[in-house]
Amino acid sequence: MKKTSKNARESSFWLMKTEPEVFSIRDLAKAPNQTIDWFGIRNYQARNYMRDQMNLGDRVLVYHSNAKPSCVVGTAFVVRTSYPDHTAWDANHEYFDPKSDPHNPRWFMVDIQFESEFLVSLSLKMLRQVPKLSSMVLLRKGSRLSIQPVTEQEFEIIVKLGR
Repeated sequence: MKKTSKNARESSFWLMKTEPEVFSIRDLAKAPNQTIDWFGIRNYQARNYMRDQMNLGDRVLVYHSNAKPSCVVGTAFVVRTSYPDHTAWDANHEYFDPKSDPHNPRWFMVDIQFESEFLVSLSLKMLRQVPKLSSMVLLRKGSRLSIQPVTEQEFEIIVKLGR
């Protein structure tokens, strides 16, 4: 797979959603080497972000979806770029895809590593009160993608609010 060429100093910023009952920021912090493979993405746009645009060192906002309230809870970074999501080929796995082929993979994953858990969880309601975040993809109506791009300014604002 071809990666977008980037200057070594440039980084991209992302928001990755997870359901805390399934996998939380604290689970990431407790994982071996505080690192996990982000598998099970079955949306083509989210897959494309991982496969084509995520690079080593990219920063990630971890977002707990389906929580009460849903909120940004911490940060991580990409430590392994995209590679085929093997769960698509396992007939006993919940993310099995009978149309996926190991010789021509349909689904991909990346590895992320824990960086920090926020002192303050940042709900959508809180984020909507910050004028400089008004254009953020997460805050747009109907924005449901599990992986979303974030600008550097949005990332920095959110990190400051979480500390």
